[in-house]
Amino acid sequence: MLYIIIMVSFLDTFIQLPIITPYAMDLGASHLLTGSIVAVYSLTNMVGNIFGGHWIDRYGRKKMLFTGMLSVAIILLFYPIAQTGIQLFIIRFLHGLAGGVLIPAAFAYVGDQSKKGSRGKVMALTGACIGTAAIAGPAFGGAMAAKSKVEYVFIFVAILFFISTILLLKFVKESYVSTERGKFSLRQFLPLLKHPLIIQASLAAFALMISNGTLAFALPLKVESMGMTSATTGMLLSTYGIVALIVFLSPLNKMYDRFSPITLVVIGIIFIGSVHVMLNFVSIYWVSMTLMVIYGIGFALVFPSMNRIVTDASSVVDRGKAYGIFYAFFSLGAVLGSFVSGATAEAFGLPFLSSAITMLSIAFILWIVAKKTQGTTK
Repeated sequence: MLYIIIMVSFLDTFIQLPIITPYAMDLGASHLLTGSIVAVYSLTNMVGNIFGGHWIDRYGRKKMLFTGMLSVAIILLFYPIAQTGIQLFIIRFLHGLAGGVLIPAAFAYVGDQSKKGSRGKVMALTGACIGTAAIAGPAFGGAMAAKSKVEYVFIFVAILFFISTILLLKFVKESYVSTERGKFSLRQFLPLLKHPLIIQASLAAFALMISNGTLAFALPLKVESMGMTSATTGMLLSTYGIVALIVFLSPLNKMYDRFSPITLVVIGIIFIGSVHVMLNFVSIYWVSMTLMVIYGIGFALVFPSMNRIVTDASSVVDRGKAYGIFYAFFSLGAVLGSFVSGATAEAFGLPFLSSAITMLSIAFILWIVAKKTQGTTK
């Protein structure tokens, strides 16, 4: 049931990727407002992650999952009735807050239910859910919008959320509720913010989303410069997603419980950073496709491993806050990735340069930190 909830939650994000910008423009939004409409979701997601982390530990995983899913379902129904760009901005603002509570709650619950010896494999299966949403979401959203009204996409996803909310109430049992009733305070997060493993996982999440944000911005430009169409961009993005899915679902997923998660994270980030270096200079289709295969392997190494680190470093008492911090860095990377890549492209004509430097620098930092804390996680 939790895998379904995770898939639906991420489908909500991915299905809107190809339609939110043209929808905003159709409502008369300027380019600046349109960019703000796209970015505000990730910005308010960060706020939802932090506050949600506290509430998840205080009120329980199931209650916050229910609150998040029901809130998102209701907010999605406001998209079709938006009349102006400002109204759409407000809807996206609220959508980001609600979604920011939902994802940490889902992963905190998965962490509670997984056993220590199998957490890597469990997180690989959550990665498969997200990978499926990443592959199917944009294609389905774009196709549905092309064949009918864009508004129907939002209504369809809202229906999925309402159904998932009902299933959640019926089949999911609460895994933890705190007996304490303290008020929200940022001081509650300080021990976790100082925890070496939480720092490592958060840096990895930031790096991964920097790379994804850069890819979303710069890959279409690269494909265009190669004289190819947007269909090629879709093929390249699908390739890395499919490769990651194969790793997540095949017997290869046993490696997540056999090897140190930080080792897999560092190797994966080096793979992805190297791909970003090469994408600055490559101009041949089959080489680009090969790079996307390597990117998919890198993504598959990083995602389950960094989630396992968060679960291993936290307990049921503070796991909600731990995932709140983790996904706040996730959201921050999503915001900065495309922005910094655009600035680098403007200054140097190399849109993948900033992401390559960021990825390889973070891999080096993680390796140094891991050497100092060697033996903390296995």
